[in-house]
Amino acid sequence: MNRIDAAFSGLSGKNGRKALIAYLTVGFPSVRALPEIVRLLVDEGVDLVELGIPFSDPLADGPTIQAASQWALEHRVTVRGVFDAVGGIRRRHQDLPLVLMTYYNPVSRFGVKEFCRESARRQVDGVIVPDLPPEEAGDLLRAARPARIDTIFLAAPTSPDSRLRRIVRASTGFIYYVSLTGVTGARASLPPEIKAHVRSIKRLTDLPVCVGFGISGPDQVRQVAAVADGAIIGSALLNVIGESRGKGFSRVAAFVRRLRSACHA
Repeated sequence: MNRIDAAFSGLSGKNGRKALIAYLTVGFPSVRALPEIVRLLVDEGVDLVELGIPFSDPLADGPTIQAASQWALEHRVTVRGVFDAVGGIRRRHQDLPLVLMTYYNPVSRFGVKEFCRESARRQVDGVIVPDLPPEEAGDLLRAARPARIDTIFLAAPTSPDSRLRRIVRASTGFIYYVSLTGVTGARASLPPEIKAHVRSIKRLTDLPVCVGFGISGPDQVRQVAAVADGAIIGSALLNVIGESRGKGFSRVAAFVRRLRSACHA
């Protein structure tokens, strides 16, 4: 059983608690601050961490993650630098599931096989590539499977059953359900159709289904926890981290603590 499977299996008996998944852009606010932020997230009960590789053209991301990526690129964060940062995190957190979130261009330029081999060497558990549909993911799947890297694909509100079946067949670890059409970013509310869409996916797979895009606080986490297996927080967390620069991360800890308390069905 890998770390992702173990994390969801461990949650299944904890009074209906669902997974809290945090997204961070590596290099924002700095590579040096990353270990402290990850330690804080773990201490406050985050179950899985997604580490975003900064990219100059993040099509699926809204202004918050775009700005964080641009900041990281301006401070010369590279794919190789991200792997070095992952290695440092893994030495401190042996059991924490770590997933890389990246676009296909950085993977292709690094080399698909080499990317998966290096991910395995650094003990990465999974990879999410938002702009790579399962129909075109043959090279990644062939490289990831022997490296024991989970491939996590995105399902959208507009995905018909035929496409959901393809996504389910290609996915390991969990299914990433995008709660709304458009780009990432904190929203005041989430669409009421989430429950029906998540249930449709669950009819097709035993994999956990986690919901991301638009989750901005405890209210949205509660809404997601009522039907899905996990809630993914990205832009809202980066906003709090950005507001905390130079002031310590106590506000980040308090924010994550509120999210964690909302992760109950």
